This record gives sequence, structure tokens and C-alpha cells, in this order.
Amino acid sequence: MPQQVKKSLVLSIYFALAVSILLVFWQVRNFDFVNYDDNVYVYENPHVLNGLTADAVSWAFTTGFAEFWHPLTWLSLMLDCQLFGPGPCGFHLVNLFLHLANTLLLFAVLKKMTDSLWQSAFVAALFALHPLHVESVAWVSERKDVLSTFFWLLTMWVYAQYVKQSGASRYLLTLLIFALGLMAKPMLVTLPFVFLLLDYWPLYRIKHFDRRVIYRLVLEKIPFIVLSIASSVIAFLAQQGSSSISSFVAISSLKFRIGNALISYAKYIEKMFWPGRLSVFYPHPVENVSFLYAVISAAVLLAVTILVIRFAKNHRYLVTGWFWYLGTLVPVIGLVKFTDSSYADRFTYIPYIGLFIMIAWYLPQLLSKWLSAPPQRKIALGLSMVLALTTLGICAHRQTSCWNNSFTLFSHALEVTQNNYIAHYNLGFAYSNLGRWQDAIDAYKQAIRIKPDYAEAHTSLGFAYGNLGRGTESIEAYKQAIKIKPGFAEAHYNLGIAYGKLGSYQEQIEAYKQAVRIKPDYAEAFYNLGLAYDKLGSRREAMNAYKQAIKIKPDYVEARNNLGFAYGNLGRWQDAIDVYKQAVRINPDDAEARSNLGVAYGNLNRYQEAIDAYKQALKIKPDLAEAHYNLGFAYLEMGDKNSALAEYNILKSLNSELANNLFKEINK
Repeated sequence: MPQQVKKSLVLSIYFALAVSILLVFWQVRNFDFVNYDDNVYVYENPHVLNGLTADAVSWAFTTGFAEFWHPLTWLSLMLDCQLFGPGPCGFHLVNLFLHLANTLLLFAVLKKMTDSLWQSAFVAALFALHPLHVESVAWVSERKDVLSTFFWLLTMWVYAQYVKQSGASRYLLTLLIFALGLMAKPMLVTLPFVFLLLDYWPLYRIKHFDRRVIYRLVLEKIPFIVLSIASSVIAFLAQQGSSSISSFVAISSLKFRIGNALISYAKYIEKMFWPGRLSVFYPHPVENVSFLYAVISAAVLLAVTILVIRFAKNHRYLVTGWFWYLGTLVPVIGLVKFTDSSYADRFTYIPYIGLFIMIAWYLPQLLSKWLSAPPQRKIALGLSMVLALTTLGICAHRQTSCWNNSFTLFSHALEVTQNNYIAHYNLGFAYSNLGRWQDAIDAYKQAIRIKPDYAEAHTSLGFAYGNLGRGTESIEAYKQAIKIKPGFAEAHYNLGIAYGKLGSYQEQIEAYKQAVRIKPDYAEAFYNLGLAYDKLGSRREAMNAYKQAIKIKPDYVEARNNLGFAYGNLGRWQDAIDVYKQAVRINPDDAEARSNLGVAYGNLNRYQEAIDAYKQALKIKPDLAEAHYNLGFAYLEMGDKNSALAEYNILKSLNSELANNLFKEINK
């Protein structure tokens, strides 16, 4: 094939891959966030919403929030917010274009390593359009997946360059990009193992079994292995105390984990060929893991492994592809980290590349045995490839549409799975966000019916009851959550709110005390504890609670306002002034804080400063009746009855009672 024709063909393949991805996934630009992790990663995460600030960057590199240490993932989300704002469109499109970049890079890497154009293109197309990869693209929270894979493939590209022409600079560049990938997601810990597979095929650095060659190549990977070990340790530490680790301890024996892992390996292969009934969450059959199914899965995996090794001499790609699949799934197969989900579509994003390689390179050889004539073979290959990719693209497009919002996502999950308590719970949460409390209650009850020890569902049920004014049922739901999970600080906090609505302030105080005992940095609980003390007239205890809330959260304006109010009740007006000034400095648009500052000035007979403060408050909030009323009194103290009368005239339309009181003072 002439070089110019080949170059044009390569460009056409790049173009076709890009267009096919856009046809399937362009719909995500109109999608909403979903209430499953997206709140944690974006729309309720102040560090992300503030964009790329110095504090946010520092937080990204020091936090184990969301069970991972992945600073580059956090930084990428912060950059999205900085560039495109907090809406979902920008986040979705960046995920989409990262997937597009990964697809093109995969094609380029395989073509470079194998010099096989069509097989490389087919692998890239399968990667681009497989329905099990929809989750990694359409779910904003899976930014870590598409971003880390970009670094994975970029590392492979530089590694191929290094193998072609070794040198310290290329080696160090490979190591650097690998380190960046680990900072996007620790899934890359298996990449050194994949490098050894690539050394076997397609790079042919291991031509035959030679201990010296293998030893040298393993030694070459030591720095990568060290980084992988360090990343694994950091990932483990980040997960300490997480829900996944708790589930691991509570419900999983070694026998159970091994059985589930074997079944999952087989299930992923099944879903690669028949990607139907896909769900964001697959409930774990904790009581019903089939021993027979596990044995059959193990037998199938063993049989394939034996066949791959047997045919390794003439089909090296089978070894690389198969062990790529087995090896890269190890971190997420459930042996190390165990969750209530039996498996997950997103876990196949990298591992499926190995199976795709096996199919792309073996299928032409298989057809060559059935169809001896090259034209027939090319036609059969072309038609089968087009049919398979078209089918996958249609399925992927449909699956992508399920991610439109929380309702479409979890309603679909309930259609294709059984006993899916996570789907019921998150559907209830979506109803709650719309104020459809009875629908939310019904959904939460379904989740609890399936999983009676689901503490979070009991807590959310209590919240829904509370919003319908069903206080007793709300309290009982919170108590049930606490019985299941005594260390659940949010349940204690919400129990306190429920007691407060019934006027049971002493019980409310005890609930908040439990919340802050469990979670000492719970600023909101300290703040509400202060409010409860205020209701009982315990001013000093209230002040201490507000101070603790401010210590934890220095920009907590509401706590500063209430602390100033508490100082005022004790006659400590200068302290109140200092606190209100800090509140105004934090939030210059807080009209109530400026009005309260005016009250404090007035009580120290500093009427001109009080007037200035009230005017600032009214500039922000012209209909703030209390500020007009107090401003009128301040004018009277300054001997300016005309200005006081003007405030009275304004106040008549805002609050007649306050207006009458001011009028009486004017006429004294």
C-alpha cells in the first residue's frame, strides 16, 4: 500500500472513530448530575465548586476524601468548574472528550506496537462503543476512570518509544507519566505487569524463555513496581473506615470473596458478548453465591488459560490479551476491596482491552481456516466488523440515555435487576429533592424491606417523615438508624432536629451532643446545639457551642451572628460588635449581620455608626423591616424626627405593627 494512501486511511480511521463516539455520546451534554457520588465529587463539594484556588489544590493533594487519593482527578474537576461553571454540561463533555482521546490513543499505541492497522482499529472501535464503557463516560464521578486511562495509554506510548530507542530521558518520562496516572486513580498499579506482557507481545523483547532476559526486564520495572506499592498503600489508608471496608469486614469471608471473584470474571466475559440488562449497581447476593456457578466459572477460566498457554507459540497475542484481562481486574475483582456491588460495568474500562485484542487478532486467523480465498475473508471480516460495531453503538446509545438524570438511571436499574436497594434508595433521594415526600417514603421503605439494616435509608426515611410533619415517625426512623449504626453522626444530628420541631429541647441537646462526640468537627451540629441552648435560656452554653462551630468553620456567618446575639443578651455589646464585623467581612452582602451590628452600636449610644450600619443593610435588602424600624429609632435618638417619619412611611407597607410602635415613639 502506498505510503500516502496508508496515511489517508489512518486519518480516515481516526475520523470514523471520533464521529462514532460523538454519535453515541453527544447526548450527554444535556444530562444532569446523578445523586450517586456526583454530589460528593462535584455539586456538594465546596473545594471543587470554588475552582482552582490555592486552598483547593492543597486539599486535593492531602485528602483521602471519597475513599481515594487521586489529586489529579480533583484538579481536573476543579478546572472544569473554573472554566465552565458548576453546571453539569462542562463536566460531561470533558468526560466525553477524554474517552475520545483514549480511543484515538489506543488505536495509535496498538498500531505503533503491532504495525497492524485493521486489528488496532477494531480494538479501538470496540473500546469506543462497548455498552459496558458507557458508565465510565456518562457518569461525572467516573472522571477518575477516563482520566487515569488517558495516562495509562500515554505511558504505553512513551514506553514503546523507550523500547524502540532506549535512553534515560524516555525511561524517566515513562515513569513520570505513570506516576501522574496513579494520581488520577490507583487502578494503574497493574501497569508494570502489563509492560511485561507487552515485552512478550507485541514488542518481542522476550523471544524465548531466558532467565537473564526476564530478570533484566523485571529489574527494569522495579521503580514502577515501587510506585505501584506506594499507591496501593495510600489507597488502603484512604479507605480505612469507609463503607466498603466495613462491608468487607462484616459480610465477606475469604471463600465468599474468591467465589464472587471467579463468578465476576466469567460474568464480565458474558457481558462483553451479550451486554444486556446493564445497571449502575448490581446487588450482591450475600446469601446466595452459587458454589456450582463459582466452580464452573473457575473451570472455564482454567480451561481458557490452558488453551492460551498451549497456543502461545504461534498466537502470542492470546497470552498478552488473556493475562491483561485477568491481571488488570485484580484491584477491583473483590479480593482486596469489597463492596455490596457484586460487579460493576466501569471496572471493565481497561481490562476489556485485553479481550478485544484476543478477538481482533484471532478472528482473522480463524476465518482463514474457513475461508481460504482472501477476498471472501476480507468481505466476511468487514461485514462482521460493521455489524458488530453498529449493534454495539446502538446498544451504547440506548444505555447512555439511561444516565439522563437520577430518575431515568435508577428506574432503569429497577427494571433490569432484582432487590436493588441502592436503586430504591437513590430514587427516593431524587423524589426528596423535588419535595415529593410521600413518593420518597415509599422508595425508602422498599430499600429497607430489601436491606433492613440499611441505616442511611432509615435516616432518609426519618427526614422525609419530618418534612410531612410526622414527627413521631421521624424520630422512630432516626432511632432505628442509630440502633443499626450507633456511630452514625448524621442520624444523631437529624434526631436532634426532629426533637426540636416537637419542642423537646433537652432531648435535642442530647442528640446533638452525641453527634459532636462521634464527629468532633461537625460544625453544623455545634451550631444547632447552640440554638437549642438558646431556646432553654442557657446563654453561656450556647456561646460555647457557637464558638466551637466557628473554630471548626471560620466562615460560618450564621454562627457568628448568633454568637453576637448571645453576647448582646449578656450586655457584652463590644464583643457583639467585633463578632458582627467579622461576619460582615466574611459576607459583605449579609443584611442581617449589618442590621445586628447597628443594634449593637445603638446599645452603646453610637447612633451615627448604627445609622450607617442600618443603611448598609437596607441597601442590600430594602424590605428588611427590622432595619427600617431600628433606623427610625436611631434617627430619633439623634433628634431627626423627619428622617424617623420617613422610615415610618416606608415601614407601614412592610410591617404595620412595627410601624405603629415607631409612630408612637415619634409622637412622644
